[in-house]
Amino acid sequence: MQKKEVIIIGGGAAGLAAAVACKQKGIGDILIIEREDYLGGILQQCIHDGFGLEKFHTSLAGPEYAQRYVDQVVDKKIPFLLNSMVVSLTPQKEVIVINYRGLQHYRTKVIILAMGCRERTRGAISIPGARPSGIYTAGVAQELINLKNYTVGERIVVLGSGDIGLIMARRLTLEGAEGITVAEKLPYSSGLPRNINQCLYDFDIPLLLSHTVVDIEGNGRLSGVTIAQLGKRGGIIPGSKRKIACDTLLLSVGLIPENELSREAGVVLDNITGGPQVDERGQTNIPGIFACGNVLQVHDIVDNVSLEAEYIVEGVTEYLEGKLIKEREIKVELGNGLRYVVPQKMISLKDTTFSFRVNQPGEKKILVFEDGKKVIKKKFLRRVNPAEMVRVKLSSSELEGIKTLSVKLV
Repeated sequence: MQKKEVIIIGGGAAGLAAAVACKQKGIGDILIIEREDYLGGILQQCIHDGFGLEKFHTSLAGPEYAQRYVDQVVDKKIPFLLNSMVVSLTPQKEVIVINYRGLQHYRTKVIILAMGCRERTRGAISIPGARPSGIYTAGVAQELINLKNYTVGERIVVLGSGDIGLIMARRLTLEGAEGITVAEKLPYSSGLPRNINQCLYDFDIPLLLSHTVVDIEGNGRLSGVTIAQLGKRGGIIPGSKRKIACDTLLLSVGLIPENELSREAGVVLDNITGGPQVDERGQTNIPGIFACGNVLQVHDIVDNVSLEAEYIVEGVTEYLEGKLIKEREIKVELGNGLRYVVPQKMISLKDTTFSFRVNQPGEKKILVFEDGKKVIKKKFLRRVNPAEMVRVKLSSSELEGIKTLSVKLV
């Protein structure tokens, strides 16, 4: 058995940022474990720009953003394993890895979970009909086109208006695809407003809100789909079905944090986010196991993934120094208008950044933090959207002396 101080599972944006932050804090014995044959994660296939505006104050393509961290990992001589799959994780922080060398067994003081997330598939949303080829998740299509130089199709229907789906609608238009249609079951888009404008409106790609795919046709290769309009309660509106001829269906219907290893280790997961429940330093219910990035909550901006990873390293260093002490446990209670909050609990009253998502779009809203009936802080939000994460920082002085903490949107 090999012993380490910190093991980071995942070499994407969160894992790389966490590794660099650990090194900057003086932690020397670090190991990154990545299952792909390259570092950078999903960023390597995101060749469009728009990354790094907050973190680096410039617009970068995904590979450029990733390379800034890869360069730091190499310069700081942080060890990493590629083509290596973690197959077991225990509450005692023992890690079993399989790669070309065989099985490797590690024990570590700290584990940082940074495994990212995966896409929902056709099976996850139960679309009826035939089972032809030509059905892809949007991320898989992006990998095939951008990394492997394959064309996935010529006549495209995109189901779901998540950011990857919107970006792929534009990408396929640039590749020469015709007649692209985006259908979204919600009455509003689930992607960022900037992607709606830049990927759809700028290219005259129609967005059909409150629509979904109800049937798939094709013998061998996809030949068409049937879409239908949905009512306010989610049922199909009679007479609204229509067929669209296409050879490719892309699914952009949500992401699921990769927490099978977390579950095996006994980490308590949040029913809404799908990620671990954590305290204000990113620590799970198991001391010494921390989480950050898309494995914790699905982010809409990669800059926030990196910032979150750097933030939780504060807790990692405190844990290694024996200073991360559970003084109390205060659960963060959610009120009207909010879908979830991270962190879900507090064990000390230090400076804390909270992340939220709202239930539905709105304008001129106020986020209210309360201790019982006492208002701690109010944050005015000109516009809110479920696609956009809201981040608010409360200082230790604002949290001083609180006995409960609740937050609501009014």
